[in-house]
Amino acid sequence: MSSDQSDELDPKMLTARTLSEALPYMRRFSGQTFVIKYGGHAMGDPALAQGFARDVVLLKQVGINPIVVHGGGPQIGAMLERLKVKSEFIDGLRVTDRATVEIVEMVLSGSINKQIVTEINRAGGSAVGISGKDGRLIEARKVARSKRDPDSNIERILDLGFVGEPKRINPGLLEQFAESDVIPVIAPVGVGENGDTYNINADTAAGHLAAALNAAKLIMLTDVPGILDRDGQLIATLSPKEAYMLQGDGTVSGGMIPKLETCLFAIGNGVGASHILDGRQPHVLLLEIFTEGGVGTAIYREDVSPTVD
Repeated sequence: MSSDQSDELDPKMLTARTLSEALPYMRRFSGQTFVIKYGGHAMGDPALAQGFARDVVLLKQVGINPIVVHGGGPQIGAMLERLKVKSEFIDGLRVTDRATVEIVEMVLSGSINKQIVTEINRAGGSAVGISGKDGRLIEARKVARSKRDPDSNIERILDLGFVGEPKRINPGLLEQFAESDVIPVIAPVGVGENGDTYNINADTAAGHLAAALNAAKLIMLTDVPGILDRDGQLIATLSPKEAYMLQGDGTVSGGMIPKLETCLFAIGNGVGASHILDGRQPHVLLLEIFTEGGVGTAIYREDVSPTVD
């Protein structure tokens, strides 16, 4: 057996090699902000949730400033069903009346947010849960949607209720956390001009927060490996131009379109790179950030190099 083969079988040597490979990335990203959108099956699986918490704590310990933005669609749906509150979707957005938005806020800012905070604290971190309403972090406006009737060709305005989108991000609160050991965990709920509560898509909230904070990375955990080509193969890296082409020719379709649009919005507004990862894969954050080549799809701004010196 060669020495190289022997090294590969030695757990201590494998650990040393892993740390050696990760070290340049740790140096490169120390002091930088990563906005991580956390949702999907990864959030509902206890083992994956514990692993996610440990990985986020590790990021903080090596000098990175992680900010977690979480979703909660399935949990909201379950609570609405429990309370026998009817809910419908239009173009993928939940129609949210005043009674529904109260439940949305209760679930997002309450049970889900505190579960994530608890896991991070149990993993040795110091997490604090907030919503976009705290410190007017996310000032929101009502989402406007229209739909054209195919028979009459008349366009009508759709009222989605208290469904919002970010109008302004006030990052002062998060900038204070960056100078401490605190890991913020954010529920995607915004506040309107009149104090109304708005339900905001977690992907959208994460993208706007990343842009406002000039984050080095926007990382989106999903239930797919990343962006796939027409043969179903993972595309590891993309430029914004290539990403737009994939959207234009139909390679990217369905629910991946708004995720890609959020990634491109972030890059177009100063974020260094956007990553789409499979949150069902254990330690996917560490594998993408600290290994050469990563494991998901990374979209890099034109002036940002994907390699380390």
